Amino acid sequence: MRYLITGATGYIGGRLAPRLVDKGEGDTVRCLVRDPGKLRDVPWAAHAEIVQGDLLDPESVRAACRDVDVVYFLVHSLSDKGFAGLDRRAALILAEAAREAGVTRIVYLGGLHPDGPLSEHLASRAEVGEILLRSGVPTAALQAAVILGSGSASFEMLRYLTERLPVMLTPSWVRNRIQPIAVRDVLRYLVAAAELPPEVNRTFDIGGPDVLTYVDMMQRYAAVARLPRRRVVAVPVLTPRLSAHWVNVVTPVPKGIAAPLIESLVHEVVCRENDILEYVPGDCLGYERAVELALARITDGEVETHWSGAAVAGAPSDPLPSDPDWSGGTVYTDDREQQCTAPAADLWKVVTGIGGERGWYSFPLAWSVRGWMDRLVGGVGLARGRRDPDRLHVGDALDWWRVETLEEGTLLRLRAEMKVPGLAWLEMRVEPAPSGSRYTQRAVFVPHGLGGHLYWWSVAPFHGIVFGGMVRNITRTAERARTEPVRAPSAPRRAS
Repeated sequence: MRYLITGATGYIGGRLAPRLVDKGEGDTVRCLVRDPGKLRDVPWAAHAEIVQGDLLDPESVRAACRDVDVVYFLVHSLSDKGFAGLDRRAALILAEAAREAGVTRIVYLGGLHPDGPLSEHLASRAEVGEILLRSGVPTAALQAAVILGSGSASFEMLRYLTERLPVMLTPSWVRNRIQPIAVRDVLRYLVAAAELPPEVNRTFDIGGPDVLTYVDMMQRYAAVARLPRRRVVAVPVLTPRLSAHWVNVVTPVPKGIAAPLIESLVHEVVCRENDILEYVPGDCLGYERAVELALARITDGEVETHWSGAAVAGAPSDPLPSDPDWSGGTVYTDDREQQCTAPAADLWKVVTGIGGERGWYSFPLAWSVRGWMDRLVGGVGLARGRRDPDRLHVGDALDWWRVETLEEGTLLRLRAEMKVPGLAWLEMRVEPAPSGSRYTQRAVFVPHGLGGHLYWWSVAPFHGIVFGGMVRNITRTAERARTEPVRAPSAPRRAS
């Protein structure tokens, strides 16, 4: 069978692709992505066909659908303004392209929802499903509520709220009923849906065996994680908007993603039918077991995909500018260099281990304060950490940065996704030298308007402490690496 996955760089698509790749000899997997570089370092990508394109570009979608049997639509513009319109257009383009190409099955993962008025988020998911069901191509629209798995936005929100707040004032929606499902069961249904009979063209509600309130989910999470029972007081004054601000501060999930998730939780989301079992028999994991597996993955550092792998709305997508004319004449830089007695391989290991729990090797308080400031204005702050403590891939989130370029052993370039009046990059280079290695560091800032210029000059006095400290401490840490484990000097746990 020939598969096309849209959304292979996302949370679900990134887990589905390797399962289809391993499914059987003779099957082929094609992934349509805007930036193939994001899959460059992913092991399964070597066994798949990676094609560049955009779901909003009819030509690239038509080309991707040629000679394909099954198309998976796994893209949601969750944190973009006007996401409903973008998803509507993408669904219409894909529906037409799939029909013209003779695709025999579309599989879509949407949101479980009740009848009646819906939040914009759930209404958009339902609309996309309807568009695909009317495409003329047999479609299975799977509808899930909260997905329990290491790295999912819903699970991270639940985890951090429960772990960080032993006493909580919560909105009234925490008493609504939810039917969560383990991510491995979602993937099992997605794989099996490709082989549904051709006459099946419908939605399927999918959920685990437990129907819980959000309070129940937090209390049972606390029990699995061996935390004391949480005290939860529901109050009516916390609107979804205020709740999203609160989640933005307390958890790693930024407001742009938290707001649609919370708006969905305002509704009770419980399966109205279990017809999927007629075609895909088997029991789903219970809530406690799903949480245990997710926590074990996190503890072992084996989070397969993470919600932060998707780019933040409004973050720059342009490559690092090579000359000042790119921004109308102004590019600010901070360039530093230092010799290191350690071999280049040891220095590179320190560079690629930066961020997350290890910190940024200079002035921890300043980084923490800047992270909190970013969270308070709706940014991602430092709370995203890193998906893997030792390995980086292009496209990975790294605190408030994203890995834009990774040239093994020589270059790491990060693109900022914090809230700043301009675009920012941090570039770190490692080169062999006669007496060890040489470390070169460059910070680049492209200002937007007068505010951007004022921002640069307001923080410039601290660059010697922040960026100079990074250079010194990164090289010193590499020099100590032969006798000690790599750790950042005075690096605190992430505070935001």
